[in-house]
Amino acid sequence: MRVKVWDAPTRLFHWSLVALIPLSWWTAEEERLDLHVPLGLTMLGLLMFRLLWGLFGSSTARFAGFVRGPRAAFDYLRGRAAPAIGHNPLGALSVVAMLAALAVQVGLGLFASDEDGLASGPLAHLVDDETSEEMTELHEANFDILLVLIGLHLAAILFYAVVKRCDLVTPMITGSDEAPEGAAPMRRAPAWRFALAAAAAAAAALWVAVGP
Repeated sequence: MRVKVWDAPTRLFHWSLVALIPLSWWTAEEERLDLHVPLGLTMLGLLMFRLLWGLFGSSTARFAGFVRGPRAAFDYLRGRAAPAIGHNPLGALSVVAMLAALAVQVGLGLFASDEDGLASGPLAHLVDDETSEEMTELHEANFDILLVLIGLHLAAILFYAVVKRCDLVTPMITGSDEAPEGAAPMRRAPAWRFALAAAAAAAAALWVAVGP
């Protein structure tokens, strides 16, 4: 039976990252910090929204609904996991790692500055030049970690498509997928929660952009 698995906010967040990450890389490589910083602030707002949506959103988007820990991952590998829709236990670990790496990347970027000190993150003025330089170096190094995680994510999608004959991409576009027998359907969050979460995330990102 085909059921709704991913709500629109979760899918919008996912595909926004797909666009923002390469754009952020390109603007950094081309030293277009006038674009790089706004993209980073947009990413900050998205991550804040995802955190709130992971607490109050639809059932498949909530962290409590898919973050189960190592034991659940082992059960999944052994074929003992209970039928469910959304992220499987291994996918959940990938999601958490990716969100953590992105949060570190954005957090470091807020305090980073370029070599000439002509452009900097909105919070760079809160630390001294040496600290800002160190955070800039960590910001660049952490991107390599992010690339590894993205590579593993893409490899997993390819593995599921070729070996397990399971399409993970289309459901993230349409929101619907085949549900295993006995799986609970997605419980959709009301629209007002999305509006509040989006407004709170946008306000927080704007506050950081303007400067505390």
